[in-house]
Amino acid sequence: MDTSSKIILIAGPTGSGKSNFAVKFANKINGEIINADSMQVYKELNILTARPNKKNQKNIRHHLYGFQSVKKNFSTGTWLKLVIKKIKEIQKRNKIPIIVGGTGLYFRVLTEGLVRIPAIPLKIRNQTRLLQKNIGQQKFYKKLIKLDPLVKNKINHNDVQRSIRAFEIKKFTKKSMIKWFSKTKVFFDINNFFKIYIDFPRAMLIERINQRVDTMFEKGAISEVIKFNRLKVKKQNSSNKVIGIQEIEKYLNGELNLSQAKERICIKTRQYAKRQITWARGQMKSWYKIDPNDLNLIIKKFK
Repeated sequence: MDTSSKIILIAGPTGSGKSNFAVKFANKINGEIINADSMQVYKELNILTARPNKKNQKNIRHHLYGFQSVKKNFSTGTWLKLVIKKIKEIQKRNKIPIIVGGTGLYFRVLTEGLVRIPAIPLKIRNQTRLLQKNIGQQKFYKKLIKLDPLVKNKINHNDVQRSIRAFEIKKFTKKSMIKWFSKTKVFFDINNFFKIYIDFPRAMLIERINQRVDTMFEKGAISEVIKFNRLKVKKQNSSNKVIGIQEIEKYLNGELNLSQAKERICIKTRQYAKRQITWARGQMKSWYKIDPNDLNLIIKKFK
């Protein structure tokens, strides 16, 4: 398979071995790796975000890892702007860009473009979320369809997040989310993307997640959280969403013992992996899904 004009995308749930596969892939096809994980951008959170190790980063050039302060928020729009620049730089060097990570939204905006919707006032956002919570998703979805008939059959009736988003957009802008999306600018030819999704069996993934959590503690996850707390990061900052921070804080405060903290991190990580798998099932239907045992076979097909 000729990859000279391709942009390789590698996605999969947390713990599926994306980073190691990307390094093997890059070695095979003369590639460079770009991060597509919203939490691996933070420079102070190396262990908890399972950032690629220094050995891999030394052998293969990596981009957009560990460069952003945890004190600053990092948006999807900022990532898209940076990744477009990196892709073009890599291609100018006659190398293959390989974008790897677990943030599904990043892949969607890269392949489909980013919608430039005006910022919705916090008051309207809060009112919308409160309404959905008070009346339940079924009644809220009916209200949404009445407010914006264009989203019918476009948004699943059980998709709470997108239902709320569509409601607040129409409420504030008076324009359907569908019409906003029709104005989306796409930056690359869709045919240039080669999209791989690592489809891990659930039992194997759970075991890998459990092992990863143990490894994080061995590498110094507790010390990392202690240092993070010293920075006094604002609670609303997105870096606080990194799995493990809250649980280790509770361990340090004596609310949990070490075993309980580890178990809660494992549970939360498994829940996150499940959400990633659900996203892929709905949003990544056109991706080439491969069994982890076939990774080496896939590499051999590339020249």
